[in-house]
Amino acid sequence: MDVPAEFRAPCAALPDGRIECGLCPHRCALKDGQRGICFARRARGGIVEPAAYGRISGAAADPVEKKPLHHFLPGSRTLSFGTIGCNLACRFCQNWPISRPADESALSDETVSPADIVETARRAGCPSVSFTYNEPVVSYEYTRACAAACRAAGLRTIAVTAGYIEPGPRAAFFGEMDAANVDLKSFDERFYRRLCGGHLQPVLDSLVHIRRATRVWLEVTTLVIPGENDSDGELRRMAEWIVASLGPDVPLHFSAFHPNHRMLDREPTGAASLRRARGIALAAGVRHVYTGNVRDDEGSATSCHGCGAVLVRRDGFRVLENRLAAGGACPACGAVCAGVWA
Repeated sequence: MDVPAEFRAPCAALPDGRIECGLCPHRCALKDGQRGICFARRARGGIVEPAAYGRISGAAADPVEKKPLHHFLPGSRTLSFGTIGCNLACRFCQNWPISRPADESALSDETVSPADIVETARRAGCPSVSFTYNEPVVSYEYTRACAAACRAAGLRTIAVTAGYIEPGPRAAFFGEMDAANVDLKSFDERFYRRLCGGHLQPVLDSLVHIRRATRVWLEVTTLVIPGENDSDGELRRMAEWIVASLGPDVPLHFSAFHPNHRMLDREPTGAASLRRARGIALAAGVRHVYTGNVRDDEGSATSCHGCGAVLVRRDGFRVLENRLAAGGACPACGAVCAGVWA
């Protein structure tokens, strides 16, 4: 399957004959045939392109709450699919077999066209398509082509991403999306360098861009790791930054860590730690804070920021009750809950 020229990511020839990938802040300088840090992209014929355009590692019709998105078409299902590769190297990655692969064995043998994605979503009764499981930025051309086909067919598009992307391609990438959940892995630069192989500022820049320069519905997720990014001070600084830079209506999800990949020496995150994090964020002014990967009825419910009434009640990823009135209004006090509800 050919890569559409209109969706190509930027790259540039260097004086030494290598090609610089302009997709993400790593800006990998590659010899012909060499792959970047993400594994998913390689230099060939004077450009940097996806190494396996149109091949996927898996697909499923998931509850949209699983992304997690709690203020975007709650109770609906989204066709989720991924490829391989990632431009971060998180030691705690929960999907490391596909994000840090040694080869392409996890990919389908056959290519899946954007039209195939649209048809599969329609057959499954999904009003949206999610680019998820691994980092969709590294499949930039394929993600954009699929997103454009979906939107043309009336399907919503969702990016589940770490937001590690350069400003130029960032505008085009999120320009194809209707919603995004961005992993804000920590509010500490040392954490990003030591445990993720990246930097914090590009992620903050992506969050601000999404919120201020697009109409994309935005939610943020932080995986809370005991002893690494769970101090009261860091959680408070992160929540205060979200309120000041993104606004109080951007939902924040705190998810429980489970030992995985190269971080097997830590205990799983307890429910009490997530509830503590939630309390800190609420006190800092974030209106909608959720807990994930644990059983927590209060932390999974959407409540009115005006009167506190429960608007959407959930059991895990399942919506049990949706009391929102037209336009997202609270039926008790009339305050409007921010989100995409219809």
